[in-house]
Amino acid sequence: MSTIGVDIGGTKIAAGVVDDDGAVLARTRRDTPATDPEAIEDAVADAVAELRAEHDVTAVGVAAAGYVDATRSVVVFAPNLSWRHEPLREEVEKRVGLPVVVENDANAAAWGEFTHGGGKGSRDMVLLTVGTGLGGGIVLDGELVRGTGGMAAEVGHLRVVPDGHQCGCGRTGCWEQYGSGSALVRWARALARTEPVAAARLLELSGGDPDAVMGVHVTQAAEEGDVAAVRLVATLGRWLGEGAASLAAVLDPGLVLVGGGVSEAGDLLLQPMREAFAGALTAAMHRDLARIDAAVLGNDAGMVGVAALAARP
Repeated sequence: MSTIGVDIGGTKIAAGVVDDDGAVLARTRRDTPATDPEAIEDAVADAVAELRAEHDVTAVGVAAAGYVDATRSVVVFAPNLSWRHEPLREEVEKRVGLPVVVENDANAAAWGEFTHGGGKGSRDMVLLTVGTGLGGGIVLDGELVRGTGGMAAEVGHLRVVPDGHQCGCGRTGCWEQYGSGSALVRWARALARTEPVAAARLLELSGGDPDAVMGVHVTQAAEEGDVAAVRLVATLGRWLGEGAASLAAVLDPGLVLVGGGVSEAGDLLLQPMREAFAGALTAAMHRDLARIDAAVLGNDAGMVGVAALAARP
């Protein structure tokens, strides 16, 4: 049995036919007409029609970058798309004539990793998606944690620094202001401005412009052994580890996976994270520590996960 997973982001719509083993049998893409809800739904339907022409599918899962209600049908709010209480499931079902499930994109990615990725075989798992912001998904006792209104696991907006950096959510001191790719870039650019000798490799990669330093430059320089870049990546790892320890005090997961582009730094990021996690975790000497590792499905996690949710009875 196959289902279609559709991952709607701010700039692109990725869709694929996914089998029971999590393998992507076929895929397609569309641009996201972000300011037009009907056009987004039409684009999703068009992508589904293309894939159905060659594959027999039973349902469609849609991963949306926004808050999805408890019934997995309405996108209550999407910060980067023009959805406000949008009945996405109903609208897509009308267009494709198949059962549809809608889920938050980070939750979908967590389910993908849990069922077919780095979390396969676990029962309790947290996925941290480290990108421009910090997203997350939580699986406890084999089920996604969605909360009363479907809005659980917004881990990036845990407040970790009172009166800290302003966050895009309108509050200050959120974890994603310290544990994200944006934070890494902010630190790297500040270093390039104030200590150009130490940041020489970063400046070389960015064409000499401190404001052009990007996360990929930091990761590349760190992988090359550049001392300043290694320290920057380690700082991000420590922030992630300390925050994950706070989550573990509440959830006690057996596994924490780290996804997103920054996770490509591997142990340069993960080892400082593990050390900070162990150092910050309550009663760490008297309990089993969660395993901390990189997610494995990459950009396919949301597509695979929401397809797997659509395949559930």
